Amino acid sequence: MKLAVVYWSGTGNTKAMAEAMVEGAQAAGAEAEIFSVDAFGIDKMKDYQGFLFGCPAMGCEVLEESEFEPFFTEAEAHLDGIPVGLFGSYGWGSGEWLQDWQERSKKAGAKVYKDGLMINNTPDDDGLAQCREFAQGFVNDSRINP
Repeated sequence: MKLAVVYWSGTGNTKAMAEAMVEGAQAAGAEAEIFSVDAFGIDKMKDYQGFLFGCPAMGCEVLEESEFEPFFTEAEAHLDGIPVGLFGSYGWGSGEWLQDWQERSKKAGAKVYKDGLMINNTPDDDGLAQCREFAQGFVNDSRINP
């Protein structure tokens, strides 16, 4: 399986999660590549079989609005039948941004993995281990490797 980990990070928390996601996916046997959202164009989506998308909660529990939201709005048209895992960090709230993002991805036809993964503020060693485990599960999930 070839997958892309595409993320936006303002403070480095979601970037740390993305790096751990790549480690976990590679440990499970996937060919995983990491991209900040500004380095990943929609045209690259055709080169991957699955995606792990990462974005922290911003403002009133929304996706980052200047780079990630426009990217994801365009990406939705390419997610039908595609395995997708969502993750991000947050500093407040209840995780509404992740729930909304999952519903949005499902409406686009994506095969959304579990309930996503959110970590409060900076991921510690346990949080990074959760990221690796999430990515391993994503790769090993029967919807991804039939």
